[in-house]
Amino acid sequence: MPTPYSLYYWPDIPGRGEFVRLVLEEADVPWRDVGRLPREQGGGAEAVLAFYAGRHAGHPIFAPPVLVQDELVLAQTAAICHFLGCRHGLAPDDERGRTHALALELTIADLVLEAHDTHHPIGAMLYYEDQQPEAKRRAASFTGERLPRFLGYFERVLGHSGGPYLLGARASHADLSLFQALEGLDYAFPRAFARASAGAPGVAALRERVRARPRIAAYLASARRMPFNQQGIFRRYPELDADADS
Repeated sequence: MPTPYSLYYWPDIPGRGEFVRLVLEEADVPWRDVGRLPREQGGGAEAVLAFYAGRHAGHPIFAPPVLVQDELVLAQTAAICHFLGCRHGLAPDDERGRTHALALELTIADLVLEAHDTHHPIGAMLYYEDQQPEAKRRAASFTGERLPRFLGYFERVLGHSGGPYLLGARASHADLSLFQALEGLDYAFPRAFARASAGAPGVAALRERVRARPRIAAYLASARRMPFNQQGIFRRYPELDADADS
């Protein structure tokens, strides 16, 4: 029996770790969410912080999430999802298709970063309240221009592939990551997201298609699924949403 995967990520936020969790759940492979384990089982935030302090063996990493299995130590959300997808049947069979799946993951990572930077446009070490005027300007650009552009791009990808998934008939890790990004955007910017989604019906349908996949549906209904909160990537500040003053 293969060694279970160990995911190292912060125990209190879904964040970037949730993208990896979705792939692990859909792949139906044994895995441990180390940060959410009790300290006596080697878990907790201390286990995640060990990577920052350089106390964990294996290839050095910059920041969580981190996937560990035997000698493998892999960071970066897109790289982890791509690796798991290729290994466990959640990627196209051919090299070109797998490369396109990775490119989609990286585009989703760009989208997630831009969403995060709406509430922390100057620096992640400052409180939101210390950069609120800048955040309002950044959010207005994101909700008014960038978000529709991203959703329009994924709509074109679906049209090119013929659907029902981003790369054709089979679901890939990129579909799962896009689902998580859409969930987060709906949480953080419900008004702007509803407006932008009206122009991307295929993307909206893809979101529901992924939600209905049996393993994903079971995961979403379980206690393992962590709700969004005000410490993660996607945060709900009504004043940053479109038409907040109307």
